[in-house]
Amino acid sequence: MKLSKIISKLENKGLYRSSKNLNKVVKAIKEDEFNIIEREFGEKGLTVGLANIHAKVPDIEFNKDKIAKAVTIFKKKKVNIAIFPEFCLAGYFWEDEEACWPYMDKAIIENHKDWVISLKDQLDDNLQLIVLNNIRKGPADQNKYWNSTYLINKDLDYLNPKYTYDKTFLPGIENTYTVSGKTDRLVVGTKWGRFGFSTCYDFCFSQIYQEMSQIDKVDAVIQMASWRGSSNRDYPEMNIASDNYYGDLWDMLMGSTAARNQMWVITANAVGIHNISKARFWGGSGIWAPSGLKMVQSSHNRDELLIIHNIDIKKEVKFEKDDFDYSVDFNKIYKILKGKRSFTRME
Repeated sequence: MKLSKIISKLENKGLYRSSKNLNKVVKAIKEDEFNIIEREFGEKGLTVGLANIHAKVPDIEFNKDKIAKAVTIFKKKKVNIAIFPEFCLAGYFWEDEEACWPYMDKAIIENHKDWVISLKDQLDDNLQLIVLNNIRKGPADQNKYWNSTYLINKDLDYLNPKYTYDKTFLPGIENTYTVSGKTDRLVVGTKWGRFGFSTCYDFCFSQIYQEMSQIDKVDAVIQMASWRGSSNRDYPEMNIASDNYYGDLWDMLMGSTAARNQMWVITANAVGIHNISKARFWGGSGIWAPSGLKMVQSSHNRDELLIIHNIDIKKEVKFEKDDFDYSVDFNKIYKILKGKRSFTRME
């Protein structure tokens, strides 16, 4: 397919919007099984690689191979941070516990250390961080897992709790297999800015992001997910209905959370149909600016690697707050409780 036709399709789906001010460049090609979309926003800054991909179950070797291929492509494209969806290694749970438990026991991160080291070996002066999510052994007194996000850096032990975030809020079936993390945040400083991390259902709870913004002073949140698309909301008397309510909610929350907290929201979400349960994951990985504006978003129905070049994270956050800083007015009315991660209205 010619590049012009690909760009035209992207424009029709809202994935491409030309702008003189942003100096955007689009490249759309296909490599291996991935559609690769490249965007360029400036002359310097962070380059992010987002994997909008499907994980097979029960087929962990397939998933490992797909992730490794994506890392190789990201490295070739000079990505600085590569981000993968929630459960990208194991794939998502399903109802048949008799089959699911044995497979997931084999899929825990502890059983795949050599493979993680092989990813770590891909790191260089450009590709400095891989953000990966998978289950790991949970509390010793419970036969459950933690849903964990790992920062793979050549200088870090990826299983070090200091660089691991365990998902806080657990929806539905995840309560059967996982337990909530003991620490509800991970914040890491980098040369590009301060990053917070969250996972899927966490995004429905606004206090997490208010704390990151007001207390931790993060510049961006990296959100990893296996967020579903299908769910019906029907208001017949008002002639309003949606078969994709969960997916629509994803699209609404990303921009609103970015705007409300004046920070970047960078997301990698699973896409495609679960091989067993047939649940449909929404995809739609992307980047939302501190203004809440969507900068770029990936497909809702196919594997894509989204590569976004030259985002000046800290500069754009400062620009947004120089224009109108919400925290100034918030801090006139509320204050942080001493020694707590909470706020109270002033007397």
